[in-house]
Amino acid sequence: MVRVRFAPSPTGYLHVGGARTALFNWLFARRHGGVFVLRVEDTDLERSSSEMVDGILDGMRWLGLDWDEGPMVGGPFGPYFQSERLELHRAMAGDLVKAGKAYYCYCTPDELKAKREAAEAAGGAWKYDRACRRLTPSEIAAREAEHRPRAVRFLVPDGATRFDDLVHGPIEFDGANLDDFVILRADHQPTYHLSVVSDDVEMKITHVVRGDDHISNTPKQVLLYEAIGAPVPAFAHVPLILGPDKKRLSKRHGATSVMEYARQGYLPEAMLNFLALLGWSPGSGDRELFTSQELAEIFDLSGISGGSAVFNPEKLDWFNQHYIVSLAPEELTARIRPRLEEAGLWDPAFLGEKHGWFFSVLELLKPRARRLDDFVSLGQYFFSDDVVYDEAAVAKHVKADGMPTHLHAVDAALESLEAFDPASLEVAVRAVADARGVKAGTLIQAIRVAVSGRTATPGLFEVLSLLGRDRVHSRVSRSVRL
Repeated sequence: MVRVRFAPSPTGYLHVGGARTALFNWLFARRHGGVFVLRVEDTDLERSSSEMVDGILDGMRWLGLDWDEGPMVGGPFGPYFQSERLELHRAMAGDLVKAGKAYYCYCTPDELKAKREAAEAAGGAWKYDRACRRLTPSEIAAREAEHRPRAVRFLVPDGATRFDDLVHGPIEFDGANLDDFVILRADHQPTYHLSVVSDDVEMKITHVVRGDDHISNTPKQVLLYEAIGAPVPAFAHVPLILGPDKKRLSKRHGATSVMEYARQGYLPEAMLNFLALLGWSPGSGDRELFTSQELAEIFDLSGISGGSAVFNPEKLDWFNQHYIVSLAPEELTARIRPRLEEAGLWDPAFLGEKHGWFFSVLELLKPRARRLDDFVSLGQYFFSDDVVYDEAAVAKHVKADGMPTHLHAVDAALESLEAFDPASLEVAVRAVADARGVKAGTLIQAIRVAVSGRTATPGLFEVLSLLGRDRVHSRVSRSVRL
């Protein structure tokens, strides 16, 4: 059975790159009827926090990436917090020492620093010289009697280390370039390499799907798997995500936390669809829109590109707008209600006697809304009579020479209309423009500013119809007095 894991470190919130890695693992597990494990690698106690753990879990839930084993769920291979598995890591280090595949290192940090500086001064690259590997039994006994702090170093065997990456193909590292790396520090804390291999072995992980930045870690981990006689999982290293400037995605490109995108009004369906296509191709022609279920049915690691993916905010907006437009009015209302409430624009009647009107307003605004927050900004003049007027727009369009008089004429014409629907409104406004010798476009723009306070809205006659006769009269009358 396929068993994959996402193993975030809670030293920060779930960022875009981590979310995509989690998504690829989740899709791979779902495609093959496997198990998706969430393991929190919280051994960096100084930088880890429960708040960050909660933030990661919230990001996973928001995206709909449910885990089969892990925090809050449990499973047969727990605990799923790495800090609670330290004894298992230490036991593995002890087994490697007993098997002669690792050894104790009594070198102090100062001694190692001096050797490194001497090598660099001589113009060469420093590599641990295996000094402690050459200690005699009596020298070791003397150090043990002194209770001298000791680390555990893995004995790197001669020769090359090879693995077949499912994205990049065969990769080989020369063992001559690897020194005997520490797997257990002198303070008895395991290093990343020991912890991750120990946990992956115990949890029976079959495939490791992670970022390209881990490729250099892989040969050391392959050696550890082989040293303990465990099956080596298949590796798939996913290209990094770059910003529009082709540099590694970071805060300088904008938000990197997944939940920050949630706060900005992006839909999880849109973010998931967008992330899935960052560096992966479904091989389905030009099609770009997929549900999570559709993605799970077609996802394959062979579709992952070997080149870096570029995070395009405009493309994410495109996805988001598509998903917003596809939402039913009831579902859209549920998603924007908290934002309207926060802005003081919510009215319980929107789900009562005004629901038909409210849904019509949402449908009118949908084509212009890229994010959920846009319904607050774009719809403010619908949901409140405290219209915020753009002073420059008022000066240019409402107070232009003769325009107040033209607006009075429009107001009178609209008041006498039998039907206040878009077609009737358009006929009336254009008739006033013709009668008064003013361009229809000029008059329409003045009316737009008068009723909305802004120069850009959906079709004016649809806006007027939804605002209603009384509100249009009130606003046109008020605008000429600004």
